[in-house]
Amino acid sequence: MTTENNSDAYWVFGYGSLMWRPGFPFADMAPARLAGWHRDMCIQSIHYRGTPDIPGLVSGLTPGGECQGRAYQIHPHDVADVVAYLDERELVTDVYLPQHHPVALSDGRSVSARVYVADIDHDQFAGHWPINQKIQYLLQGTGSEGRSLEYLANIVDQLGQLGITDDGLSDLLAQAKAAD
Repeated sequence: MTTENNSDAYWVFGYGSLMWRPGFPFADMAPARLAGWHRDMCIQSIHYRGTPDIPGLVSGLTPGGECQGRAYQIHPHDVADVVAYLDERELVTDVYLPQHHPVALSDGRSVSARVYVADIDHDQFAGHWPINQKIQYLLQGTGSEGRSLEYLANIVDQLGQLGITDDGLSDLLAQAKAAD
């Protein structure tokens, strides 16, 4: 694997809604893998996919395993605006921690990317919940961007477009749809 040495290159790793709705201009997009972190439906959503009174559930990254998603290269002149936009979007309740980690692009390059990982000490963290409680929140959650169940279905669909099967998320989606 080669490492990209272009100091002007700035990358963002998307593993949830950033895969289908980045909302910012980018110069390049590539399937990517983040080692050392895995995607989990582990964040109570009180804004985009739920409300404070009836929270939903969205994904976050927690330590261990690996996560496949999409990496976006940002034009150098857009970096400040994109980071400001992403921080406003992702840090509404500070349940995510912005960090930089190496990601492997599908063409073999390794780049450093901005990644939003779950704060496991935050009150909205739900990674320890049993599956039946996660299903309840997926079914009840509706916020400014729609239902939590739709969000999970979009993730599974996006992974399918990348040729990736996530058995855990696919099983969770199937169980939630059966309960809906």
